[in-house]
Amino acid sequence: MKIAATTLGETAGDLFAQTLKLGYFLTTVVLFLIFVVTLAVQLRSRRYNPFFYWTVILSTSTAGTTMSDFMNRDASAKYLSGGATSLGWGPQGLGLGYPAGAAILITLLLAVFGVWKSTGLTFSLRDIVTFRAEALFWAAILVSNTLGTSMGDFLSDSSGLGYAGGALLVTGALAVLVALMRVPAVPNVLLFWIAFVLTRPLGATAGDFLTKPLAKGGLDLGTAGSSAVLLAALIGFTVHAQLRERRGAVSLEQ
Repeated sequence: MKIAATTLGETAGDLFAQTLKLGYFLTTVVLFLIFVVTLAVQLRSRRYNPFFYWTVILSTSTAGTTMSDFMNRDASAKYLSGGATSLGWGPQGLGLGYPAGAAILITLLLAVFGVWKSTGLTFSLRDIVTFRAEALFWAAILVSNTLGTSMGDFLSDSSGLGYAGGALLVTGALAVLVALMRVPAVPNVLLFWIAFVLTRPLGATAGDFLTKPLAKGGLDLGTAGSSAVLLAALIGFTVHAQLRERRGAVSLEQ
């Protein structure tokens, strides 16, 4: 579900910013506002609701895509598609580059975790039950998804690995994390957060592989078609999770 959500976040973010030519700035503002709305609904919920939870995951993923692009890219021709001379309203991007953008986001993520640790609240997902803990959790999610986009774009565009190569590299790293789950000395909470960050570059590279032109090593399926298929898959997964949650609640009542 996380990989589907992050891949959809990449294709949907590119759909609005590039295909529809809204630009990184305007798309980031709109998607961040959508994130705030979905987060407010999630925080007001008194129990776990898969639909609310995965809607926020998706909103952080789409917002993270354009936030990363706005930080790292600029108005140069290499970031514009189809011979366009501009992309949307407002500034095209800050042009920090992937390494600098990633360094800033890593610092922000460590700062969130530092504040989180200083509060004495748990990092374990099952025990996040207070408003403050959940707010810190979603702040970490937003930053980690934005960081993951920067890492994925770096692997796809600047590392020389290409889209498929970048996806295979991240998949291998995730396989190592799965193996480490059997090592008692390694905390599962630590593995979760590393995996959470790494699934984002996997989604970014997989999304680029689906949508980018054949000449650039992609499948050229387009942002609209890819987003529609991924959205249908994520909705199916969420419905399944919702049904499981309801069955579990009925079993507890019985």
